[in-house]
Amino acid sequence: MKQTDYIKFEFPSRSVNESFARAAAASFAARLDPTLDELADIKTAVSEAVTNCIVHAYPNEVGVIWMRIGVRDENVLEIMIKDKGVGIPDIQKAREPLFTTGGDDRSGMGFTIMESFMDKVRVRSKEGKGTTIVLSRRIRKRAPIL
Repeated sequence: MKQTDYIKFEFPSRSVNESFARAAAASFAARLDPTLDELADIKTAVSEAVTNCIVHAYPNEVGVIWMRIGVRDENVLEIMIKDKGVGIPDIQKAREPLFTTGGDDRSGMGFTIMESFMDKVRVRSKEGKGTTIVLSRRIRKRAPIL
């Protein structure tokens, strides 16, 4: 379906920008009147996706992360996070809980967390070309307060 409203931007893959991405996603999502729990879920999933770019896509350099946040079908929030980093050689393996290429200080739960907080997570990647993650979440319409 076509997105009816969206924003897009790019930022350097520095860890300080992870909080910016979370805040941007939450601010944009606010137009759909999400609950606090829905907002927290969205922020957590975005945090995991952006952190993956910072840690895994550009392990030895600062690269660019692109983010597009949109609304489709009136109440589905769709967030695309894209990098042009090293890519993921085996997406299925990368999506397994506890698998990481980031060293002992990484939990390997990024994709698992994204999948548990979003309705749908799509991943496309090509080695040496980068990765695109699309997170989708339907925001339930709430009854008007009378």
